[in-house]
Amino acid sequence: MRVLLAMAGLALPLAAQVNVAALPLPADATGESALSIEIAHVLAELPYYGVFDNLEYTASPGAHGAMVRLSGAVTRPTLKRDAGIVVRHIDGVEQVENRIRVLPLSPEDDRIRLAEYRAVYGYPALQRYALAAIPPIHIVVANGRVILVGSVVAKADKALAGARAKNVPGVLGVGNQLLVVSNQ
Repeated sequence: MRVLLAMAGLALPLAAQVNVAALPLPADATGESALSIEIAHVLAELPYYGVFDNLEYTASPGAHGAMVRLSGAVTRPTLKRDAGIVVRHIDGVEQVENRIRVLPLSPEDDRIRLAEYRAVYGYPALQRYALAAIPPIHIVVANGRVILVGSVVAKADKALAGARAKNVPGVLGVGNQLLVVSNQ
């Protein structure tokens, strides 16, 4: 089961896959786990975690504590390392498997990232998403291919973000994995 995660006030089952780049859900939307909330909190507070990174995790109970599997893609190797370290130091975590992928260094990918950011967050209908401390639409670029991950509040916003991303010159393909989450 895949569950979106907000920065605070979100309830999650312990064995859920969590995408840190998401909008808040009501506290009673899922079965809350203090461990899941703590993992999400420490990952969201990593100093270099931003709109061009995507962090996800799964947590499953173990004999002496939880086994946490980190995944996603980041632009900095230090972010991958730091994510593993901060999760490993959480009480109740026995083991951490760090499967976070470090994106390749590429000036062309950097150019695409900036152009994608402007195309998505610079568009008036999507600007409200840029106001969050960690914007909920994450733009992952690897070798000219773009994946939008995170969440939006309307299907029209998902379609609009995907369309805006496809219009950036030099992009070889766009995967729109945004989830529509209602805050009602």
